[in-house]
Amino acid sequence: MTAFGAVTIVAGMDEGTAHGVDVELKRLERRLEELVAVCRQLKEENRSLRQRQDTLMVERASLMQKNEQVRTRVEAMIGRLKTMEQGS
Repeated sequence: MTAFGAVTIVAGMDEGTAHGVDVELKRLERRLEELVAVCRQLKEENRSLRQRQDTLMVERASLMQKNEQVRTRVEAMIGRLKTMEQGS
């Protein structure tokens, strides 16, 4: 990462200080690259989790609908059984 700004800063320093600045810039560059990689990983993980959440929400809605249908059918059967019981 030897940007033009870094060259200007280093030009006014002695060799040892310039080397120290260069080392620090390289360390910061590596750290920045690591942070960018982590950011990409988190974005991908977030996308995956959102997709999974959407899938689970659809599945949940389907299960709730099926549960309601079963409840309605059971209630209807209970009603028919009561009617048959009263008719006997």
